[in-house]
Amino acid sequence: MTMPAVVALAVAGLAGAAAFNPSLAIRIGAGLEAHSVCSAVFVQGVDAETTHKEMVELLTGPIGKLLHYSVDRAHPGVDASFAGIVHARADFTPGYGCRLRLAGDRPLPAPLPLPSPPPADDFAPARMVTSTNRALTSAIDRVFAERAGMKAKNVKAVVVVKDGHIVAERYAAGFDVDTPLISYSVAKSFTNAFLAVLVRDGKLKVDQSVGAREWAQPDDPRGTLSVEDLLRMRSGLDAPENASATSAVAQMEFLASDMAGFAANHPLKRQPRNAFEYTSVNTLILDRLICQAVGGGPAQMRSFAEREIFAPLHMSNVTMEFDGSGTVVGSTWIYAPARSFARFGELYRMDGLAPDGRRLLPPGWVAWSRRSTLGAPYGAGFWTNDGTSEFAAQRIAGGFPKDGFYASGNLGQRIYIVPSEKLVLVRFGYSAPPSFGMADDVALIRAAILATR
Repeated sequence: MTMPAVVALAVAGLAGAAAFNPSLAIRIGAGLEAHSVCSAVFVQGVDAETTHKEMVELLTGPIGKLLHYSVDRAHPGVDASFAGIVHARADFTPGYGCRLRLAGDRPLPAPLPLPSPPPADDFAPARMVTSTNRALTSAIDRVFAERAGMKAKNVKAVVVVKDGHIVAERYAAGFDVDTPLISYSVAKSFTNAFLAVLVRDGKLKVDQSVGAREWAQPDDPRGTLSVEDLLRMRSGLDAPENASATSAVAQMEFLASDMAGFAANHPLKRQPRNAFEYTSVNTLILDRLICQAVGGGPAQMRSFAEREIFAPLHMSNVTMEFDGSGTVVGSTWIYAPARSFARFGELYRMDGLAPDGRRLLPPGWVAWSRRSTLGAPYGAGFWTNDGTSEFAAQRIAGGFPKDGFYASGNLGQRIYIVPSEKLVLVRFGYSAPPSFGMADDVALIRAAILATR
């Protein structure tokens, strides 16, 4: 079969949507390959080929077989191509992670090392914690286990925390307690935290207008959108996030230098506040507002996050990536070891208090964040068991308590929080849709509750 025929066959395999655009799909695929492998090699320190096979091919489907990459260590970054005809480049900058090279990019600040690790504490010992409880160990086995005839889960890390102490953890080959993991949409819960600090300090309000410059005309109905509307995914913006290879969100992440500007240029498809619809464009518009409130560009945003969230929680080795305009990509690209993600979950389990008792989030913020939006299983930057959703009811029936909520990202990145049981559980991997291993996670939550009471 000739190369053009192979390309045509691969593209045809993606053409499920009526508005499918093969050219866009190929460009997005090349960008995803370059960025994913770059972040894997230079931010996470994990194997490039494993990342390509387990993550990129899972996300790209048929075109994945025609995506190729080359790691450039002399000028840190990754070049990627689709069938040798469409190319993309992602560059690595120490302290700022990887960024696709796109027209209109602004230079990042001078490279900076990550901050020094915080002092040791009682949360996590030097060595990996292995549970001796058979039921808990069996439930962790189930999370990691691959089953014949079933889609791959490729779980990379599990950490179970009870009352502020790790009681069990496990890592896949090539990963350990220090390996940064990709957040995907777990990052949206970090956007929640950054916003909370600015609300605490009186710099932003949840009921204020977003004030996006793209909506400045007096008769623009988008001008009524508030910070809360975006955080709760009830904006009504016509920018779907779905499995399409050319969705608005895929275009934003892999083709747009100014992601927030791309996001804000979408029109409304319904009146705001009438329906819940999850889409990362909401988060990028908020991230731009947050960066503007912090001021000073990526270096100051990184210092803000370190000072206000990461250092007080003793989170280490955290990398936030930025788009070409200098906006933190708080919808998708934050990297941290599993233990650091667990420490972030502890902040919300403890109702916004740091380990030393300092209040980082405003009083009532956590309860507000986990409150259901329009009956959906989503609050304000977190998925929730609150409300009337049938999915929440299924989780509760499986053993995930009613007061539980969680940060969640594509391919099964999750931080589960159960305040009533003093429990936080972290699970990260490259798991296939549609459930991304959720049933096994819920069984682990139930086992952890029973094992630690």
